[in-house]
Amino acid sequence: MNDPNVPPPPPAPVPDPYIPPVASHAVAPPPGSVSGISSEERMWAMFGHLSALIGWLTGFIGHIAGPLIVWQVKKETMPFAASESKEALNFNISWLIWFLLLSAVTVPLMLLLVGFFLLPVLIVFPVIWGIFTIVGALRANEGRPYRYPLTIRFVQ
Repeated sequence: MNDPNVPPPPPAPVPDPYIPPVASHAVAPPPGSVSGISSEERMWAMFGHLSALIGWLTGFIGHIAGPLIVWQVKKETMPFAASESKEALNFNISWLIWFLLLSAVTVPLMLLLVGFFLLPVLIVFPVIWGIFTIVGALRANEGRPYRYPLTIRFVQ
């Protein structure tokens, strides 16, 4: 079986761990065509979410006015941006109501010393709001619609 005149087969080549594998069949989509939505429309949808951050400078009215302005300006020409701005508007109206209700419950209960247990929730509330706003903006920039949690859909 072992013929001394036949050389042994060569060892299998070891792949270089520093060179990434090449995927010849993978083709990157052209820029600006993620899910068929133009990059400009995705940008405006992102602005619809991020415009609520103006409320940190103007007070509660900015949380609502920013998405409302983007929605009104883009509702005829960019359906995705209008939809995302409307979602951001509903989120900000809803969370303003939740914040006011939580404040209305926490402050009187603080007189009974029970409200101090709700005070950390009241403090963390704006942080959670900011996180949801940024996540919504990032999803919109990817061309994926985002639905905020605990949101009443006032504007259809």
